[in-house]
Amino acid sequence: MSRRIKRTDPKPRSRDERKEARPFKARSAKPAGLRPGGKPGTKPPRFASERVERRAPKAEPEKAAPAKPVEALLPTKVQTVKVTADENNMRVDRFLEAHFPGLSFSHIQRVVRKGELRVDGKRVDSKDRLEEGQSVRIPPLKLDTPKAPNPQSEAAQKTLAALKEMTIYEDDDVLVLNKPAGLAVQGGSGMTRHIDQMLEVMRDSKGQKPRLVHRIDRETSGCLLVAKTRFAASHLTGAFRSRSARKTYWALVPGLPKPKQGRISTFLAKEESEDDTIMRIAQHGDEGASHAVTYYAVVETAGNKLTWVSLKPVTGRTHQLRAHMEHIGHPIVGDPKYFNIENWQLPGGLQNRLHLLARRIVIPHPRGGFIDATAPLPQHMQQSWNLLGLDASRFDPIENAPEE
Repeated sequence: MSRRIKRTDPKPRSRDERKEARPFKARSAKPAGLRPGGKPGTKPPRFASERVERRAPKAEPEKAAPAKPVEALLPTKVQTVKVTADENNMRVDRFLEAHFPGLSFSHIQRVVRKGELRVDGKRVDSKDRLEEGQSVRIPPLKLDTPKAPNPQSEAAQKTLAALKEMTIYEDDDVLVLNKPAGLAVQGGSGMTRHIDQMLEVMRDSKGQKPRLVHRIDRETSGCLLVAKTRFAASHLTGAFRSRSARKTYWALVPGLPKPKQGRISTFLAKEESEDDTIMRIAQHGDEGASHAVTYYAVVETAGNKLTWVSLKPVTGRTHQLRAHMEHIGHPIVGDPKYFNIENWQLPGGLQNRLHLLARRIVIPHPRGGFIDATAPLPQHMQQSWNLLGLDASRFDPIENAPEE
């Protein structure tokens, strides 16, 4: 289910950085049951049956000022940029993507590899993390002239068909995909098929390729937002940076979280070993530690064995939801990295796969209004919901969680 709506939001609440989980209550400033774009007094929102609902974008004013081309925003000479508090712990390549959405992945890697980009005067790797206050030297940049693939090739046609099947919302600027579990968003070592590579077949007549503006884990299914134009990429990236995007995730966890609605606030830092990389709970001031906040709410239980929870991340740290649920003693079922409950047996009929869905995303549209897209349960989670007797149309109490 997806749509584009108009909405006026209240001012964001100030951040409470207490580290223990605590119950949350609906804000009095927002009437209960007010759906984004809805009117006071309407019934509480429910996730309806999975269907595609599209609304045409609102017509542009005839004399609307044209968007400033991305080429004009790229530096033509060396410049120095300070890392802000919101950009603390951001990867070098993600930093460049955020500031210059029109740059290709290969161009970013080339600039970093050649040492043209420096942090506090030193060479860095594209995967290195930045710290608030550091000075980033950015060389002159330019857009690559890409080669459009042959759209008539059989492989390209199959890829286009696969992307069309994933699509749950599309207009001239934005594409929302229902990414299947197991398909990576970007490439890695030995990985030949991923969303970023598949988007190559959607280059337009000017050679523009749709751009990723956020990411979800490989084994997580659900809503993935893609910008089809440089104009949209700049606006959507800014919306994520300013935390204007509202994301909802569904997960299945063992036991019953207490309280049933709460806030998890910790610091997270990457911990690397020869075999794996995970996010560990850290302390303020630890090297590489970033603050992370998640709201959770119990939606429905299956006895005392399993619970369906809804999650709303305020921040967007790597593996944040998975690490946070493990931190409060309720790791997500099927999680190979964070599920470590000894002697716990998976109920018969349930697949040992990650039960985490990027269920819904609400974000300002670059040309006005809001995009509101919802993804259905993936097959393995739908099977679990059926076996456990969970009703996917139930009211989701995470709707009432604060935005900060």
